[in-house]
Amino acid sequence: MFVFVATLLIGLGAGVVGGLAGIGGSIIMLPGLAIVLGYATPARDEHHLYMASAMLVNVVVAYFSRVQHARQGAVRRELVRPILASMSVSIVLGVLAVNLFDGTVAKNVLIVFLGCYCLFNLYSAVRKLPEPEPHHQWGGRLLLVSIGCVTGFLGGFLGIGGGIVMVPLLQIVAKVPLRQCIAASAAVMWVTALIGSVTKLALLHTHGQHWLDALAIAGPMGLGAVAGARFGAWCTHRLHLPYLKVAISVILGASAVKMAYDSLTQFKARQTDSAAVEQTPGGQEPTALTRPESP
Repeated sequence: MFVFVATLLIGLGAGVVGGLAGIGGSIIMLPGLAIVLGYATPARDEHHLYMASAMLVNVVVAYFSRVQHARQGAVRRELVRPILASMSVSIVLGVLAVNLFDGTVAKNVLIVFLGCYCLFNLYSAVRKLPEPEPHHQWGGRLLLVSIGCVTGFLGGFLGIGGGIVMVPLLQIVAKVPLRQCIAASAAVMWVTALIGSVTKLALLHTHGQHWLDALAIAGPMGLGAVAGARFGAWCTHRLHLPYLKVAISVILGASAVKMAYDSLTQFKARQTDSAAVEQTPGGQEPTALTRPESP
């Protein structure tokens, strides 16, 4: 019951943030799952399980966000089509690439990415980025394809929908108005997240995880995300976004610090255990009589 309620609330928060910012919500789900459910294996291979669950929920968050944005007339097909084509391929490549590493590497890369994202969000809130006009857009189809490639690979490697990469790239590089960036992100991600999540589920067994466990976690998160995503997308067209950016950045920054602290603590504990093994006769694992007492 605890796991059900906890994952339901994580999904609700991820849905609201995803709908607001045009992202899948993984940047909320992954830190939340890491902090609430934790890790049982030294290699942190549960992180691959959490990534698969989050990518499944991304499908739900992005789809309902897309519906809301479409009602507002913010989805532009000329943006969506080239990005969707390239991102559908690159997200699979990202999933295959991260599968070569254990969960510790994937978790640490996520921590660094969250830190960079929070700094960018705070900067863009304080030094507000100029809002491009529709006629200022430039770069053409090739630029959009390139944005899709970068977004898809990072999305597959980090286990995120990719909106937190796509939205700033569209706004800054392609000069697309922010709300159209968010709408395009949602319209693309519900398809690419489905492709990425199926690939991730198929590879979970290589890290000792089962796809049914991913579904069990994704189920309640998805229920919460359905309500949250529609509400978040509705708020996008009515609320002052810079204040929301600051609030999201503070929450994510705190989560990243907590995950980094846990990783550092566990690393020091392993170093202590290794030193204890080296000090015992024959290098054997210390017994209850020889193991140093914990403070």
